[in-house]
Amino acid sequence: MGYDEPGSRLTAWRDGLTGYPIVDAGMRQLRAEGWMHNRIRMIAASFLVKDLHIEWRHGGRHFMRWLVDGDLASNQHGWQWAAGCGTDAAPYYRIFNPTLQGKRFDPHGDYVRRYVPELRQVDGRSIHEPWTLQGGPPCGYPPRSSTTTTNAGSRCDVSGCCGGRQALTAG
Repeated sequence: MGYDEPGSRLTAWRDGLTGYPIVDAGMRQLRAEGWMHNRIRMIAASFLVKDLHIEWRHGGRHFMRWLVDGDLASNQHGWQWAAGCGTDAAPYYRIFNPTLQGKRFDPHGDYVRRYVPELRQVDGRSIHEPWTLQGGPPCGYPPRSSTTTTNAGSRCDVSGCCGGRQALTAG
């Protein structure tokens, strides 16, 4: 899989301004608290590598800079898994759909509302698809930064769920 040169998309991902609420909440939590739930780590990693087509090492460096529980070996292994390379890689076609992941693991939007204040007034499950709201996303929230597609160019709805349903809360 080819990777694009990082630029504004990498900056948006780092800052939690991708336009995908669950990704943005996770990246903002990382900066605010130095921690994020493993499910969010996987969603953010998949998004960076498979949706934005940015090489995993950029994400790995960012996580190591901010994670208070960062462990180099575990971090690199997790990123290689998400990218579909390394010793225990997820298949290259496993793509975590951030919208479906948000709906599945944050069904009421409590996690997103905690870290994305621009979306606090959005009701129900619409919080995971603010672009569907009448008039678009609330003022101040960015438009989506990428279209989730496969290499063949078709729309991708693969949720990539792997594991149990754990609540997205710290501690």
